Amino acid sequence: MTEAAFYGYRRRDGRVGVRNHVLVLPVDDLSNRTAEAVAANVPGTLAVPHPYGRLQYGEDLELFFRTLIGTGANPNVAAVTVIGIEPNWANRVAEGIARTGKPVESFAIERHGDLRTTEMAARATARMLMDASELEREPVAVSELVVSTKCGESDTTSGLASNPTIGRVVERLVERGATVMFGETSELTGGEHIVAQRMATPALREAFLEVHRRYLETIERSGADLLGSQPTQGNIAGGLSTIEEKALGNIQKIGRARVQGLLAPAEAPTGSGLYFMDTSSAAAEAVTLWAAAGAAIHLFTTGQGNIVGHPILPVIKISANPRTVVEMSEHIDVDVSGLLRGELDLDGAADRVWEMMRRVSAGRLTCAEVLGHREFAPTRLYPSA
Repeated sequence: MTEAAFYGYRRRDGRVGVRNHVLVLPVDDLSNRTAEAVAANVPGTLAVPHPYGRLQYGEDLELFFRTLIGTGANPNVAAVTVIGIEPNWANRVAEGIARTGKPVESFAIERHGDLRTTEMAARATARMLMDASELEREPVAVSELVVSTKCGESDTTSGLASNPTIGRVVERLVERGATVMFGETSELTGGEHIVAQRMATPALREAFLEVHRRYLETIERSGADLLGSQPTQGNIAGGLSTIEEKALGNIQKIGRARVQGLLAPAEAPTGSGLYFMDTSSAAAEAVTLWAAAGAAIHLFTTGQGNIVGHPILPVIKISANPRTVVEMSEHIDVDVSGLLRGELDLDGAADRVWEMMRRVSAGRLTCAEVLGHREFAPTRLYPSA
């Protein structure tokens, strides 16, 4: 675990990524087809279609722009072609990404149509891809990494083994000056007081508890019964009968580290250390928010077998469930089931995850990348106007 054990692409703004994607980013659902046509004409680029971007307003619109701009600005991205039906929003997204110093081109379909826009955008995208292909990885210090973490389809093995493994990794990352983000507001319920005690200051503690109170008030106002959603059917089948049991296992992912800051959804951290982000517990939505906040590597533990991936953020899957690592082996990057058999201790399990992070930073594809899991799910707050 040397400081120079990791590798990355250093961007013009100084941040470090572990991938070198050229994105074709549609601003709205109407532009998905053209973005996909551009990516099809320029193999090696990546379109990220989504169903939103029309008639949003207020805080929801601000979150939408933060998500799109943050995705393009992520250090795993070398260059971006932005395509929208109208020029104003496309330019706003492109200008936000351009502040990182990376190459960005913007195109509007109005007054050009699909075919001419596809041709113009494909030519620009091809040039950016050729330029990106000359970029090279370099050794980087652990302190330059930005990592996020989540659990999904959790069961008893998650709280007993895979989540404590990530907790040990998080402790090591924070000790070495890296930046780590966690969240899942709903899945801290019943253990939120434990997380509150980890906050670095009394002000942070109160701000975190207020975030959690707002979540509970939203659920109570709806009159909904969350059983089956929190915990999920998979959680229940895996032995987690209450949200409190799920929360106590979930919290293991931050180890003994203290929380240095709170983040709104898709908000980028401003320094090193451990940050809590107010996120949904839906896997694709949460991972999308962390990617937009600048995470370069994501650590995802699973018990029953969650299969989520992301277009630009490599998702490393860790499991301690002996059945899952066999029956869903094509989805699991790191097997730590030896913890339950007494064949591994916690440091040995953390070493396995650390080594996989190093290999992924050097170019190894994760299981989710190989299987083509590119779930991109912006979070919506309101219905459209």
